[in-house]
Amino acid sequence: MRIRGHIGDWPVDLTLELDPAEWAQLGGHLERALPATPPTEASVSSVRPDDVQWQAALTLLRQAGQLNGPALLEGLAALAGSTAAGKRLLVRLRHSAQVKVESGADAPVYRWLE
Repeated sequence: MRIRGHIGDWPVDLTLELDPAEWAQLGGHLERALPATPPTEASVSSVRPDDVQWQAALTLLRQAGQLNGPALLEGLAALAGSTAAGKRLLVRLRHSAQVKVESGADAPVYRWLE
């Protein structure tokens, strides 16, 4: 399993290797954590990939407190998997009530509002 992205300004490239016994142990934990009843169609469709990315984008900016536009776009592109998807998240952040966008010297500065 490979995990790539950023934690703040630090790039992360992590590879996890598990032997078959460890995968089985992990699977056993997941089976116990799953609900006893099968999920309904409504609950399955309620968690969309873009919602997960949106929550990750909010978390990224909240943890940083503030980021300039290019740095934020770089982090969002890493989260979303492409520059285009990162730009869509950047536009959503620009219009979010939890975010204030200010003019910086060279680029806009995105600030998380508490």
